[in-house]
Amino acid sequence: MTFLNPAILLGLLAASIPIIIHLLNLKKLKTVEFSTLMFLKEIQKNKIRKIKIKQWLLLLLRTLIIIFIVLSFARPTLHGINIAGATSAAKTTSVFLLDNSFSMSLIDQKGSFLNQSKTLVEKIISQHQEGDELFVSFLLDDSVSFYSLNENNFSNTLNSSEVSYLKPDLQKSLISAAELVNKSKNFNREIFLFSDFQKNLLPEVKNKNDFSDLFNQQVKIYLTLFQNDDFINLSIDDLKPENQIIQLGSNISFVVTITNHSNQSFQNRVVSLFINNKRVAQKSFNIEPKESQKISIETTIQNVGYNDIKAEIEPDDIEYDNSYFLAFNIPDFISILILKKEFSNPDFVKLALQTLPNDRIKIIEKDIKFAQTINFDDFDVVIINSDFLTDIERLKNYLNSGGSVILIPNNNLNFNSFNNLINQLQLGIIDNLTLNNSNNIIKFDKVDFEHPIFKDIFKHNQAKKFESPNIYQLLKNHSMLGTSIITNTDNSKFLIESKIGKGKLLFFNVAFNLGWTDFPLKSVFAPLIVKSVLYLSQKDFGSLQFLAGDEFNFNLEKIKSGKIKIQRPDNTEDYFQADNLNSNYLRYFKTDIKGIYRVFNGDKILVNFAVNHHSSESVQEFLSEEEFNDFLKSLNFKGTLVNLSPNTEPIEQIKQARFGTELWKFFILLAILTALVEMFIAKNNRKEIESLNENITLK
Repeated sequence: MTFLNPAILLGLLAASIPIIIHLLNLKKLKTVEFSTLMFLKEIQKNKIRKIKIKQWLLLLLRTLIIIFIVLSFARPTLHGINIAGATSAAKTTSVFLLDNSFSMSLIDQKGSFLNQSKTLVEKIISQHQEGDELFVSFLLDDSVSFYSLNENNFSNTLNSSEVSYLKPDLQKSLISAAELVNKSKNFNREIFLFSDFQKNLLPEVKNKNDFSDLFNQQVKIYLTLFQNDDFINLSIDDLKPENQIIQLGSNISFVVTITNHSNQSFQNRVVSLFINNKRVAQKSFNIEPKESQKISIETTIQNVGYNDIKAEIEPDDIEYDNSYFLAFNIPDFISILILKKEFSNPDFVKLALQTLPNDRIKIIEKDIKFAQTINFDDFDVVIINSDFLTDIERLKNYLNSGGSVILIPNNNLNFNSFNNLINQLQLGIIDNLTLNNSNNIIKFDKVDFEHPIFKDIFKHNQAKKFESPNIYQLLKNHSMLGTSIITNTDNSKFLIESKIGKGKLLFFNVAFNLGWTDFPLKSVFAPLIVKSVLYLSQKDFGSLQFLAGDEFNFNLEKIKSGKIKIQRPDNTEDYFQADNLNSNYLRYFKTDIKGIYRVFNGDKILVNFAVNHHSSESVQEFLSEEEFNDFLKSLNFKGTLVNLSPNTEPIEQIKQARFGTELWKFFILLAILTALVEMFIAKNNRKEIESLNENITLK
């Protein structure tokens, strides 16, 4: 027997009250013998004995009445016993957890797995009784809905739920469900879990806390597994540009990663590419079972600004992973700031940049002495041709927030000043300044032709080579930090790329002066400078791609006031007041829908970003019973686990697994019957006492 309200058992102490009263009423009287009344003792002896027996019986009955009442409020429950007419079934608290990840959209002859789950939930609920507590939650939703049995909107909640792109978290959901049932006073505490039990349900080990109090012996978990190995599903797992430098009107290749999760091969399937909702290219492909392949599709970009890219394949059994989105920006023009210590003629960097169309670039030249008056954030690329900068901290902030810098030594270099500059940028230090003689001219040795700035720099697939410049004077920089793009014959680094925060920095180890090198006179100089600027001006495409549920952070330092509007893929909108935010960053969490999100300040678009599905949800690999049991052990589950087959009648299995019949009505009935007996005996006892007193008086 188990008590649902064990604290009430303290009330059993009240059973001592009748005993205490009885003892207090006992009076020790002195016995005096009268010879003339001796015969009275013999006459009343039998009656007095009966009265004393009845008094002890009354004491017992009154004590039992208190015990029965206290026990009824403590709600005693028997395991697996039903006493017809005398008891009531134990009340139940049930939490229904439904997996609404998109793999549950898989359809068999009975419909989608998610819809089958909903039908099964309604069937189970029909067996509940008045007073039961019902909770409904989804593995991909933090909200929990509570209903009593007589509420009609329970079905509305089930039917309105939709497939989600979020990543499921089984551990978090089970712990939340266990916390709910453990708050309940009901005896039966049940968690129903409906899922296809993909392996991605299990999280990485988040903690090793002891959850045995939550998953104690009173908790039962009912599992209903929906699994089907006979399905057709091809998924797009990634989409990215093959070119890191995208120029308006130039060819660009997009790489689409497609995986066949089925057990059969497919021929002549088609993947289509859309730009701004317009189909611009498509390509057929063949794919074998369980194969993943990358498919390249080439097109051109015709529009400046933010472009929305989508790759899509033909529908199959799971359609939620048949598309993938990408957002990137081609600026209207590239804003370039050139900071110089001294102005020289000719200015080779400026001349090289003028090979770009005039409407695509905006160049501002300033003396380095006036750098403090300039806002670096107004420029896509900052070119520093100097050995010092008075406000290095602002430059570091610019780089950390995603800015781009090209650092070039100036002609009349102060070695110590320049070392201080690069040291504060955490690039290392320059070893020394070397002047070479004509007999020992340094040239290029190794070139990383796979770097984006060399992509498409050679026409007609000609050999990737060019005439090396002569280097007469350079900065020895063996200890410089960063990735070497061009290495010299003396093993020094001619061109280095360094990542600083979210930004990038390109460092040349020579001044673009003919006294240092003839590099500005070589044919590769102008295209290399142009490609360097284009490369730095285009931000990392990955920074505009997220998975469903990821947090999006947007820098609001340039936004001083006004409303921030985020337009979601379903055209719903969220608003934020820029000047009411407590941070320079807008943190946005409602990335639960797949597609393109647009961020506006008034009518001005600030940024587009793409949200995609989790590719792990497409992988139809299921948990074994042993793996799931091991997972429950990791949570210190001490309760009962019951497997419910979706293809059989689950109600009988639930009835067999349920235990407990509450006996409170039975104890209330015993208390009433005992009280009636007590009243009858007490009344009869009073009459006998009165009769005895009358007989004594008469005699």
